[in-house]
Amino acid sequence: RNCAGIVFVSRQFQREVQAHFGTLAQSIVSPNAVDISQFSPTQTERDRVRHELGLADRVVCGYIGAFVHWHGIDWFVREAVDVMTREPMLTLLLVGDGRLYDEIRVLVAEKGASDRIRLTGRVPHDEVVSLIAAMDFAVLPDSNTYGSPMKLFELMAMEVAVVAPDFDPVCEVTKDNQTGWLFPAKDRRACVERVLGVASQRDVQKRVGKAAREYIVSHRQWKNNVEQMLDLYEQVRGDNRGGA
Repeated sequence: RNCAGIVFVSRQFQREVQAHFGTLAQSIVSPNAVDISQFSPTQTERDRVRHELGLADRVVCGYIGAFVHWHGIDWFVREAVDVMTREPMLTLLLVGDGRLYDEIRVLVAEKGASDRIRLTGRVPHDEVVSLIAAMDFAVLPDSNTYGSPMKLFELMAMEVAVVAPDFDPVCEVTKDNQTGWLFPAKDRRACVERVLGVASQRDVQKRVGKAAREYIVSHRQWKNNVEQMLDLYEQVRGDNRGGA
């Protein structure tokens, strides 16, 4: 209520706050971003990691994040495990840990899918970039209506475009079949079908992945956020001077 300026991570969050509080101070929408000096793809790293993981000839769809229900990784694996045979070259590379990890690991083992669904468990943060490098594309099964998923930006910076739900904050940074692929949020079957569809299109994976990286470089580095905030600061400072 007393801020001179407000920074929101998404337009949806901005709308929700405005609906609750009414008139707000000057505000901007500044989604998350990425340090491209840390997240920058190299073919050498990609080849090395894929060889070490035995994925050299596979189509790799990745997931990075906590194994918790609100990220949707549990239902995604349950929905995908029996239909992945339609794309025999597809492998899921699931990076992370959490309360649902053991449940998913047991399911994969029971289905005899350990070769098609790889679980790395928790890895040090500085190893995540190498694992992203091994991916052809990625999936974000679920999110929320107002957040700005950090993993989305880090994957895109690595030329790994993402199959993601069409929540407003995701749509603000992802254009369907241009910098990623969208499916109707909460539609589990649509999510899996989109992953299977993308898996069969290697040229599309590369084209969209490169466009995703270009978008990040042009618009979603942290310096872009700083520039937005400096502009807001100057506006607020100018208003305060005018009022004085």
